[in-house]
Amino acid sequence: MTTTPIALPELSDDAADRIEEAVFTQIAEERRAEHARASASRGRARRRGWLTAGGIAAAFVVGVLVTPQILQLTGSSGAAGSSAVSAPDDSSGGAAPLSGNSKELTQSADGAASRNAAGSSSSTPRDIIRTGSATIQVDDVRKAADALAALAQKHGGFVESQQIGSSQRPAATDGIVPPSTGDGWVTLRVPAADLPAVMDALRAEGTVLATSVGANDVTATTTDLRAQVDSLTASVQRLTQLMSQATSVADLLTAETALTERQGQLQSAQQQLKDLESQVDMSAVQVTLVRQAPAAADPAGFGDGLAAGWKGLIVSLNALVIALGFLLPWLVVAAVLVAIAWGVRRARRSARARRDAVAQPESTD
Repeated sequence: MTTTPIALPELSDDAADRIEEAVFTQIAEERRAEHARASASRGRARRRGWLTAGGIAAAFVVGVLVTPQILQLTGSSGAAGSSAVSAPDDSSGGAAPLSGNSKELTQSADGAASRNAAGSSSSTPRDIIRTGSATIQVDDVRKAADALAALAQKHGGFVESQQIGSSQRPAATDGIVPPSTGDGWVTLRVPAADLPAVMDALRAEGTVLATSVGANDVTATTTDLRAQVDSLTASVQRLTQLMSQATSVADLLTAETALTERQGQLQSAQQQLKDLESQVDMSAVQVTLVRQAPAAADPAGFGDGLAAGWKGLIVSLNALVIALGFLLPWLVVAAVLVAIAWGVRRARRSARARRDAVAQPESTD
C-alpha cells in the first residue's frame, strides 16, 4: 500500500521566529522551576542538619551538667536507705545490689567501718612503757653478763642484745642512752611488773655507779591504733562483701582497689600496735658494765719515791718531746723568714755602701 505524502504549508520567517521564541521561553521557565525546587530541597536538608546538631549539643549539655546533679541527689537519698548501695539489712539477712558509682561504694564501706569502730570503743587501762638503765662496776665483765642473763631468765625475761670486750657506747634501745662507756653492755627484756625487782637485784652484781628509770605513757597512741584496727577490719569485711555483690567489671575493680588499700593500712596499724604492746608488756633494761680499776698504792719509802720520781721525769720528758715536735715546723718556717729578712737587709747595706763609695771620689774632685 502506497502512502501519499501530505503537503505542509510553508511557514514564514516571522512564524518560525515566534515558534522558536515560545519553545525557548518554555524551556527557561522549566529550568527556573527545577532550580527553585532544588534550592528548596537543599534548604530543608540544611535546616534538618542544624536541628540535629542542636539536639545533639543539647543532649550533651544535659548529660554533663544535669546528670551528675541527679546522681548526687540519688546517692544522698540512697545513704538514708533508698540507695542501691546500702548496709546489709540485719532483719532479713540480705543486702542491696551493688551500684556502679565507685564513690558510693567506698563511702558506704568507710561509713559502716566507722560506725562499728565507734560502737566498739570502751575504756582501756593506761599503757605505759617502763624502761631502766644502770652502770655497774664489776671485776669480771663476762661473768657479770652471764649473771645478768640468769637474772632475766629468773624473772621470765631474756637477753635482747649484748656486747662484751668493747668500750664503744651501745646503740640506744627504746630511747635509753647508756650513761657512760664501758667494757661491755647488756640489754635485758623483763616483764614490766618485775622491773623494780630487777633494778634492785643489780646491786648484787657489782658496784652500781648510776641508775635511772623512765616511764612513757602511750595510752593515746594505742587507743587510736586499736580504733584504727577495728575500723579497718570492718572496712575490709564490708569491701569483701561488696566484691561478692559486684555486677560489673568496673565495680569489681573499684572494690578490689579499695580492699587492697584497706588491707595494707590494716597490716601497718596491727604491726605498730603489736610493737607498742610488746614494749608495754616487756620493759627494756640497759646495763653498762665497767671493769673495776686497780687501786694505786701510795709511796711507802725511798724506793717507791724514786720510782715515782723516775716516772714523773719520763712523763715530763715525753711531754717536752711532744711539745718540741709540735713547735719544730713553726721554728723551721720562722728560721726561713728570718734568713730572708737578713739577706734583704744585707743586700740593702751592700748597695748603700757602693753608692757611698762612688759619691766620695766625686766630692774629692
